[in-house]
Amino acid sequence: MSDLKERIAGILTQPQLVGLATVTEDGKPWVRYVMTLASEDLIIRCATFVKARKVKQIKKNPEVHLTCGVTDPQQMAPYLQIQGRARLTTSKAVRHAFWTEMLAQIFDGPDDPKYGILEITPYRIEFCGVGAFKPEVWTAH
Repeated sequence: MSDLKERIAGILTQPQLVGLATVTEDGKPWVRYVMTLASEDLIIRCATFVKARKVKQIKKNPEVHLTCGVTDPQQMAPYLQIQGRARLTTSKAVRHAFWTEMLAQIFDGPDDPKYGILEITPYRIEFCGVGAFKPEVWTAH
């Protein structure tokens, strides 16, 4: 794994609050907060209601953008700007693997039919270091 990809994974593989932008039916950007966690292969996942507005938007246009990395506004830290494509999965294996007790406040367990997972596959990530004028860029091959 390249040094840049390792630094990106170091940010993405921590659970965090992320700004997720989708495109509305009339072509406008829409941003909301989601809790994400990525695997070492940089696939980013978040729980969602299967019938959520963002799911409908993603089905029409899977292009998404995420901003993440700063978890404490009092402390400067590297952050990421991510372009990717999202899709909804209701795979039992994926839902069970992603499940945490925190989700029990929202869903009736990992088999709740309202519970799904957004899987976001990045194709371009800008790593914005503290004090850096120009970001380092990772792209999928």
